[in-house]
Amino acid sequence: MPVIRIIRRTPLPPAEVWRRLTDWERHGEQVPLTRTIIETEPPTRAGTRFTARTGVGSITLDDTMEVVVWEPPRLVRLEKRGRTVTGWAEIELRPAPGGGTEVHWREDLRLRPLPRVLDPLVARAGHHLFARALVRLLRP
Repeated sequence: MPVIRIIRRTPLPPAEVWRRLTDWERHGEQVPLTRTIIETEPPTRAGTRFTARTGVGSITLDDTMEVVVWEPPRLVRLEKRGRTVTGWAEIELRPAPGGGTEVHWREDLRLRPLPRVLDPLVARAGHHLFARALVRLLRP
């Protein structure tokens, strides 16, 4: 699977961007029919686990993640630990030229039941979904 790469700039300072992008419950609010279930006690740190559950009723898809790198306010890396959704995600913040923050979102998304021939379609759909969520998370 090719890695999904999204870069966005925002006038927000890095601390505020970090706060917004590591508020895992807010991530679920940006994806239709999704809610985030935090499985560990706050605060977020390496070892924090949560699941993004998408679906209706008993028909759901769980994306279970664990924070494996936690370097506020610069870098967070998540490993996807589910049976169906695997891969990883990284969110890196960099100072933007002229002020603000540049967000680098990288994600390797694999859906186990799908054949590899569908990887490009999954990558395009993932890019669209994550870029939309990122814009919404950064919105004032």
